[in-house]
Amino acid sequence: MLELLTAIDDFIWGPPLLILLIGTGIMLTIRLKFLQVTKLPMALGLIFTARNKGSGDIDSFKALCTALAATVGTGNIVGVATAVHAGGPGAIFWMWVAAFVGMATKYAEGCLAVKYRTVDDNGEVSGGPMYYIQNGLGEKYKPLAFLFAFFGVLVAFFGIGTFAQVNAIVDITKLTTSIPVEYTAAILTVLVAAVTLGGLQSIAKTASKVVPAMAAIYVIATGVFLIMFADRIPGAIEQIIESAFTGTAAQGGFLGATVMLAMRSGVARGVFSNESGLGSAPIVAAAAKTKWPAEQGLISMTGTFIDTIIICTMTGLMLVVSGTWTGTVNGAALTNEAFLMAFPDYGGIILCVGLALFAFTTILGWNYYGERCVEYLVGVKGILPYRLIFIALVGCGAFIKLEVIWVLADIVNGLMAIPNLIALIGLSTVVVKETKEYYDYLQNRNRLLKVVQK
Repeated sequence: MLELLTAIDDFIWGPPLLILLIGTGIMLTIRLKFLQVTKLPMALGLIFTARNKGSGDIDSFKALCTALAATVGTGNIVGVATAVHAGGPGAIFWMWVAAFVGMATKYAEGCLAVKYRTVDDNGEVSGGPMYYIQNGLGEKYKPLAFLFAFFGVLVAFFGIGTFAQVNAIVDITKLTTSIPVEYTAAILTVLVAAVTLGGLQSIAKTASKVVPAMAAIYVIATGVFLIMFADRIPGAIEQIIESAFTGTAAQGGFLGATVMLAMRSGVARGVFSNESGLGSAPIVAAAAKTKWPAEQGLISMTGTFIDTIIICTMTGLMLVVSGTWTGTVNGAALTNEAFLMAFPDYGGIILCVGLALFAFTTILGWNYYGERCVEYLVGVKGILPYRLIFIALVGCGAFIKLEVIWVLADIVNGLMAIPNLIALIGLSTVVVKETKEYYDYLQNRNRLLKVVQK
């Protein structure tokens, strides 16, 4: 089973998808005039200052927190560890590259989500790639929209949404507290059911409280680690850049890695973590209260910056600085070894709490993504059955092997990304047009403010 899934994974994540993923980001970066650099300060400011006056179900901050709830998860801890374990330190460099161009991709996704959103039979906002494929590219592309929604449900059920998160929680809990897997799985299932059955408002309310706190805890703890070993950071960065272009020789328990393996591991795990190009974040971005698609695009873009450029980088540096990546352990256990170097008494507890919160909120975010995909496929009548199946799968995820989980997640992620990337290329002119209109609006507003002040 694992050999078959690995062969499928190698085929899907071969050069064509890597070129499509990175190429789309480069194309959007150029057409949007390096917006992820020039407009990043403004985008970070909008997280707290967006006026939230347009139609929508939740404010922009909650939309971002829900998107971050889905992205800031095991990918930041376990995903980075598995990438470095497979591809060596060079994988971190390719994760940076994917994140940099992915910021332009995430901007385009958020922009198009608001541009082409609609309202379902329950009066709730629906949006995302399936809608901008059908309403933006046209009715003849509806099969592509159907494929995206179908693969989206598979990712929610078997990819990022359940198995990878649940497995990470029970793994780290057992490692640090010796609580039996069955108990952790049962408690987690009950908590997920309690929140997700309440729908988007319940998920967004929980995410807006938990996400900022969990990110702060992890960033502070990792930051303290890096300060303690600050003298090793320059060497670690040099090793990351050098390994990205020369490969990594075998050492210790590490078997060695080629440049292609480093690139593939970094990009695939980067996409798993920040989901740029995957098409998931625009599903919740569509629900934001804004009348300017470009405004929500800028806010969405910050998600990739926070997730990968900040949090994944800190995890990656910690692994390289500690030297634990050359050992035989993988996943959460690898990151745990690094934490124990700095905090021998309570490092495991810090990681356990951080990973549990990261993974729990990712489950909540992906429950909503899958729900919107089901609503597109079969209508609102499919929402409750979907939620019940999702909750049941959360309970099952604790008992599946780690290797199978990550390969399966990679496969469905790749399949979900393809229809979305095609749509982003086809609708790139619309994104550029919406961006220009928003810039013009801001210039006119600033002129009026100056006149009023005079």
